Amino acid sequence: MLAFMAVLPIIVVVIMMAALNYPAKKALPVAWILSCIVALTAWGMELKTVFGASIYGAIKSLDVLLVIFGAVLILNTLKLSGAMASINNGFKGITTDRRIQALIVAWLFGAFIEGAAGFGTPAALAGPLLVGLGFPPLAAAMIALIYNSIPVPFGVVGVPTFGAMSVLEQSLSSAPMSIEAFRFLLSKWIAVPQAVIGTFVPLLGLCFLTKFFGEERSIKPALAVAPFAIFAGLAFTIPFLVTAWFLANELPSLIGALIGLPIVLWAAKSGFLVPKKNWDFPEKSKWDETWIGVNNNLDQEDEKSSMPLWLAWTPYFLIATILVLTRVPSLGLKGWMTQQVLTIPPVFGFSVFTYKLSYLFSPGTVFAIIALITVILHRMTKEQTINAWKLTFKQLASPLIALVFGVAMVQLMLNSNINPSNMDSMMVEMAKAAVNIFGSAWPLVSPFVGVLGSFISGSNTVSNILFAAFQFDVATQLNISHTLIVALQVIGGAMGNMICVNNIVAACATVGAIGVEGILIRRNFIPCLICTLAAAFFVMFLLKVTNIY
Repeated sequence: MLAFMAVLPIIVVVIMMAALNYPAKKALPVAWILSCIVALTAWGMELKTVFGASIYGAIKSLDVLLVIFGAVLILNTLKLSGAMASINNGFKGITTDRRIQALIVAWLFGAFIEGAAGFGTPAALAGPLLVGLGFPPLAAAMIALIYNSIPVPFGVVGVPTFGAMSVLEQSLSSAPMSIEAFRFLLSKWIAVPQAVIGTFVPLLGLCFLTKFFGEERSIKPALAVAPFAIFAGLAFTIPFLVTAWFLANELPSLIGALIGLPIVLWAAKSGFLVPKKNWDFPEKSKWDETWIGVNNNLDQEDEKSSMPLWLAWTPYFLIATILVLTRVPSLGLKGWMTQQVLTIPPVFGFSVFTYKLSYLFSPGTVFAIIALITVILHRMTKEQTINAWKLTFKQLASPLIALVFGVAMVQLMLNSNINPSNMDSMMVEMAKAAVNIFGSAWPLVSPFVGVLGSFISGSNTVSNILFAAFQFDVATQLNISHTLIVALQVIGGAMGNMICVNNIVAACATVGAIGVEGILIRRNFIPCLICTLAAAFFVMFLLKVTNIY
C-alpha cells in the first residue's frame, strides 16, 4: 500500500502529461500537491518538513534553470547575430540530408557535450542547434533526448558512475576486491551493453524521426540510411568501449565522441555510405502545430548571412573548450571553480536542506558568459543584444513553473524518510515493492529502477546514488553478479534520460516547443523501453555465460 501511495504522484504526472496532453506547468503543480498529501498522511511527515523539502526543491530548481537560461540565451544571441544562418549554410555544405545532420549534431556532438558537461546540457545545446538548421522543434527535442542516453554513464567525466560508487563503500567492505578494482570492473560491464546497444541507437532514433516527422510517416527513409547510421554508431561505440575497458569511467564518452565526430564528418562530406536520395521534412506549411509548440523564431534558417563559418562556430568551440578544461580534475580548474559556492542557509533549520550552487562550475554560467563574448565577437548592436535577453526571459516563463514544482516534488519524495516513524523514503519503498513482486526475475526489472530514479530526479547520478546500494544488496540476496546488477542500475538511469521530467521540460524550453511535453514523453517512452529491455536481456545472457563478481 505504501508503495502505491508513493507512486501515485508519478502516475498522475504520466496520465496528465502523456495521456491527457496537459503541459508540464499544469501537471507538475498538481503532482506536487498530491505528494504533499501523501507525505502528510501515509508518511506522517510534519508540515514543517514537507514545506522545508518543497522550498528547498524550489530553490534547487535553479540548478536546471541556470542551464536552460544559458542555453536559450546563446541560441537567441546566435540567431540575432546571423551566426545560426551561417552555421545552417555550413551544414548544407556537408550535407542537406536531415538524417545525417541529426547523427552529426545530436548523436556525436551531443555525446561530446555529455562527456564534458552532462546534466541535460547536450539536449540544451544540440536541440536548439537542430532547430536553427530547420528541424521542427519537437523533432529536435525528441532526437536530442533519444541520443543523450548511451554516453550518459560516463558523462561529466564519469560522474554518474562515481555517483554509484559513492554509496557502495559499506557494501564492498566484505568484497574480494578493493573499491577501486570494483569501479574499474563496473566501468567495463557498463560499457559492454551500452556499446552493443549504442551501435544501433543512431538507427533507432532515425526510425522515430522519419516515422513521426517525415511526409511519408514511415521508417523506410531511416532504413535507407541504415549503413551510415550503424557506421556512425560504431565510430563512437568502439573507442567508447576500448576506453572504458582500459581507462575506467572518466573518459569513454569524451574520447568516443572526439574520435567518432571527425570520422563521421569525413564520411558525410565524402559521401561514404550516404544514400543518393536526400531526405527532408515536409514544407513548413504542412507541419502539425504540435511540432512547433510556442516557438516564434522558425524562419531564421532561411536568412542569409555573410558571417564566416569559423566565426559563427567560435562560441560553440569556446563552450566545448571551457567545459573540457573545467571538467578534467587533473587540470586544477575544476577544484577551484567548485569551491566558488553560493550558499543559502538551511530551510527551517534542516541541515539537509542547505542549498549550495557552484555558480562558476554550472554549464549555464559558461553559456551566459560566452553569449556576452559573442556580442563582441559578432559585433552585435545594442538593440540585438537587448532583444536576445528579452526573448530569453520570455521563453523561460512556462518552464520556470514546471521546474519549480517538479523539483519540489522530487526533493519531497527523496527526503520523505525524515518522519517520526523512521520509515524509508517513497523512492526506497517503491523499489522494495518491486523486489518483492519480481524476485528471481530481478535482472529483467533492475534497469527499470534506474529509469524510475532518473524519471523522477532528472539525473542518472542521483538515480545511482539512490539505488546503487539497494541493487547491490538485492544481488547479494539473489546470489547473482553484483557488478552486472549495479551496471543495470547505471544503464537504466541513462536510458531514463530520454523521458525524465526535468530533461523533457528543459529540452522543450530550449527549442521553444512549450506545451507538448506530454507528446514527447509518450514518444520517447518507446525507445527508452526498447533500449532498457535490450540491456536487461543482454545482461541476463551474460549472467548465464560469465562468472563476474
